[in-house]
Amino acid sequence: MSIVTLLPFIVLIGAMFLMTRSAKKKQQAAAQMRNEMQPGTGVRTIGGMYATVKEIGDETVLLEVAPGVHAVYAKNSIGAVLEDSEYNRIVHGDDPESDTDAVVPDDASSLTETAEASEKDAVKDAETAESEDAAPKADLTKKADAAEAGTEGQKDGKADGETDAK
Repeated sequence: MSIVTLLPFIVLIGAMFLMTRSAKKKQQAAAQMRNEMQPGTGVRTIGGMYATVKEIGDETVLLEVAPGVHAVYAKNSIGAVLEDSEYNRIVHGDDPESDTDAVVPDDASSLTETAEASEKDAVKDAETAESEDAAPKADLTKKADAAEAGTEGQKDGKADGETDAK
């Protein structure tokens, strides 16, 4: 046999090897992550539930879903072990970065509007409304189309809706 006939089989076997190798790496990384779990860490299950690890067994994990509510899960059902800051941000809504980025004005004048300013705005709005009424309105109809429609009905001697049938 020549190498040309064996080439597709070699490529197929190589592709299968690479796919299984990457899948094994992902499985090993997930198993290592699950083995590194400690009681008190936050986790996300493969179903999307966030909980805190209470106890770890050989094949199972005791999770605290809510205060005082415990559930037993298989270790394989843990999708991700979260860092404390990420878990607190997601579950409790804690966001330490937003506290430092808050912009506070020096005085309250920018937060309130005076009566004089609102009266000036009302007068300005009335003036612009009057000037808009004085401007001529644009004619949006197409006069050429209307003329063509009138002549089409006259071309063959029939009005709209008339047919040759008797």
